[in-house]
Amino acid sequence: MPELDGNFDKRVERSKAKVLAETYRQLAASGISGVSIDEIAKHSGVSKTTIYRHWPSRSALLIDACSRLGGAMEAPDTGSLKGDLQLLLAALADQLSSANWSSVYPSIIDAAERDPELREMQAALHCGFMEPFSAAIERARTRGDMAAACETSDVIGMAVGSLFFRRWFSRDEITAATVTTTLEIIMMAVQPA
Repeated sequence: MPELDGNFDKRVERSKAKVLAETYRQLAASGISGVSIDEIAKHSGVSKTTIYRHWPSRSALLIDACSRLGGAMEAPDTGSLKGDLQLLLAALADQLSSANWSSVYPSIIDAAERDPELREMQAALHCGFMEPFSAAIERARTRGDMAAACETSDVIGMAVGSLFFRRWFSRDEITAATVTTTLEIIMMAVQPA
């Protein structure tokens, strides 16, 4: 049986890798709306039939490709909320300035407004991106490093909001000073009474 043949498995994995690489390329070049199965087949050298064998729809391929975007950051544990957020914000600033997913993510958010499958995938991506922030905030809450009334989602919004605003809306440069100012504002807002 071909399924048991190691060479067959390697060919399948190579084909999938080619398709995903071309999907990433198209996503980075023109966002979700610019991804075409015809163009993926043409540029990857993998037939449309083979693509549809592994991904039954364009949405399924997009979900698979987008679910692999950006590696999740690890939640640091410096012993303080300020130290943890400093590391997380610096890493996010770096990713927003250099990672491919930061140019693709707005089109994912846009497409999620109209496609329930992509909405579910975007929600999972967002949860994964924000998990290290949630972990750091919850540890700080347990240690008593922040006001109990502060909602985790509000603190995350303050933390990432200014960086997202600069990356996708104002297009202002995200600098070390941006990270420092954001961190200082957060620390003033979450001080325990």
